Amino acid sequence: MKIMFISDIHGSLPALQMALGHFERKQGNLIVILGDELYHGPRNPLPEGYDPKTVAALLNDYREKILAVRGNCDSEVDQMMLSFPMMADYSRLYVDGISFFLTHGHLYDPEHLPPLASGEVFVYGHYHVPVTKEENGIFYINPNSISLPKQGTASYGWYENGIYRLFDLKTDQKLDEMTLKRSEG
Repeated sequence: MKIMFISDIHGSLPALQMALGHFERKQGNLIVILGDELYHGPRNPLPEGYDPKTVAALLNDYREKILAVRGNCDSEVDQMMLSFPMMADYSRLYVDGISFFLTHGHLYDPEHLPPLASGEVFVYGHYHVPVTKEENGIFYINPNSISLPKQGTASYGWYENGIYRLFDLKTDQKLDEMTLKRSEG
């Protein structure tokens, strides 16, 4: 399975279009959205190409390929615009024998983890900073914001065949990589 991880779209149409272009080119199967789909929130500047209505329509075109969780900027009004569920605080995904815990990052974060077993993957957004690391048997992934990154370039995550990779949104250059499957024996 080929999974794209994106977070913190904040209503940016050009950022979403770039991400979906990579998804199509790489023939992805699933898009995991880690919250903050449409609204930019009062603390953030307006992202480039802010167009939440068109972003909602474009996301709805992919509704059967989206698994989404709620971010701190998401509301019931956003859910009314979207044709896929996005109000859960977290979700779980099991692929290739790997357990992914998916959340935005405002309720659960690396300092306030849910119960996780060794080898599980904690995937979150919210901070607008990419993270790719393993610590004490837990894998941590934050693909960054595709619209309002705090450190350098916008990015997205890609999972395929037990390997997670982080890519620059604009250039599609690989920025980081981590093997999620533990070797047997």
